[in-house]
Amino acid sequence: QVQLVESGGGLVQAGGSLRLSCAASGRTFSSYAMGWFRQAPGKEREFVAAIRRSGGINYADSVKGRFTISRDNAKNTVYLQMNSLKTEDTGVYYCAATAQDPWSVVRTTVYVYWGQGTQVTVSS
Repeated sequence: QVQLVESGGGLVQAGGSLRLSCAASGRTFSSYAMGWFRQAPGKEREFVAAIRRSGGINYADSVKGRFTISRDNAKNTVYLQMNSLKTEDTGVYYCAATAQDPWSVVRTTVYVYWGQGTQVTVSS
């Protein structure tokens, strides 16, 4: 059982940067695969990035080279560093966790725990 709280969202101009944080409760954080998803108004929630308990990383093609996911197990925290932001990156960003080690980390259905989300708005 995990509780997740995102922070770091805000308003930024295109080309700027933001760093999102996801603080997790629990004593077995290092055993969880963690993911970041985002949802724009009227759109489906989409995969952004994930990091496995082993440290393996996966990015959506749309953010590859611009975003970096990392985890600090000592702080029970996952980060998403977002650089070179585009207006298309606008949306609510959610942190998610699963105690399993799924073959696919891009599907929302494999994650059991979700945060409330943090708004990211990129202006042109």
